[in-house]
Order: sequence, then C-alpha cells, then structure tokens
Amino acid sequence: MSPVPGALNFRDVGGLPAGAGATRANVLFRSGNLARLGDDGRRALAGLGIRRIVDLRADDEVALEPSRLGGLEIDTVRVPLFLGSIASFFVEDRSLADMYRGLVDESAGRLVETVRAVLAGPPVLVHCTVGKDRTGVAIALLLAAVGVDEEAIVDDYARTETMLPAERNARVLAYLRGIHPHARHLEDLATRSPAPVMRELLRDVRERHGSAAGYLHAHGLAGDELEGLRALLVDH
Repeated sequence: MSPVPGALNFRDVGGLPAGAGATRANVLFRSGNLARLGDDGRRALAGLGIRRIVDLRADDEVALEPSRLGGLEIDTVRVPLFLGSIASFFVEDRSLADMYRGLVDESAGRLVETVRAVLAGPPVLVHCTVGKDRTGVAIALLLAAVGVDEEAIVDDYARTETMLPAERNARVLAYLRGIHPHARHLEDLATRSPAPVMRELLRDVRERHGSAAGYLHAHGLAGDELEGLRALLVDH
C-alpha cells in the first residue's frame, strides 16, 4: 500500500548506497500524479513534511488530472519535460530507449531546472503522470550526479514496474490498444520499466558526457550547485 493513499508509485529515494554513504531519507520523494488524493492522502503528504512539488507534466495532462492539494501549504513548480505530445510516442511507436535518449538530448535545460527546484525547497516530491519515464530519468540523473551506485539507481527505476497495479495496467493497455492497435512498444511505454533500458541510458550519458554530473554541468548547472546537491542528498 502506498504511504500516501491515492498517489500512484509513491516512494522515498532515501537509503540507496552511494560509495561509502547512502542517500538521506525524507529529502527526495518520487511518484505518479496526485489527482486522486483524498483527505487521508493529503494528511499523509503533509505528515512527510514535503515543502515543494516538482510537476514534470505537460499543460494538457495537468488540465486533465489536476493535483488535489487543497489546504496544503506546498509550493508547486512546473517543469514540463516532454517538448511534444505524449500521444506522439504511441503514434510514432518509439521505444523507451528512444524516448529516454530524446529526453536527455532535448530537455537538458529543463532537467537542470528540475535539479535547481529540488535544491531550493527540500523535502521535495518529483512526479509526472505515472512516475515511470520522466520521473524515472530525472531521478536517475539526480542520483547518478551525486554518486549513487549505478545498480541501485537501476533497481530503483525498475521497481516502478512492481508498483503499478495490474488492474490499472489492464485498463490503460486496453484503452491504448484500441487507439494504436499496431504499436509494438505500447506495453513498454505504458507499463514497463526494464532495468536494461536505464542501464543503457546511464552508460550513454557517461560515454557522451563523462558522467551524469558532467552532463548537468555542460547544460548550465554550476559546480557549487552540484556540491550542494551532493550535500543535500547523500549522507557520508
């Protein structure tokens, strides 16, 4: 059961090994959308002390499923990561690997904005619609940049697949298959988080930019901001 009722795929990224240390608990959280929060979910969110929410969704997604945060004094920062329509990924039948490569290549400035939003207001919750792809890539890059062990990052990403309810997956797949009957990558895009895909993305970032920290630095994140992120997220 989710620690925040109504929040899909919600978890703390604390406790992950990072060299001789580990990521701090109660600093950075991740999830899917907050459109189904009730009173109990809002109480749970408030109890975690979250001060800021970083919403990675596009305008149409927010309009369709607005966050139900009524009464909570939590700052929300919008950083839409996809430059195009989500529907286009199904129409073009793009693989997860292609989608993630596109995020890294086309949304670098917004990924840096995401880092800065996390730095400015912890404890922070980062979320998108399902908490799988945009959230998965953003969190993976954040964790890699501060030295979290790569296999721990991959495992945290892959964990999403185990946290999506079967009935939700069946409903979403039936709907999408009706619209895109021949899409080969539909199930991966809608429901899966395969470890090899994240492992390959991190390898690609490393080969092209030296490291995740190098990638963020190349796109505008200052050295002192990177150090601040390490100090915030990792307890040595």
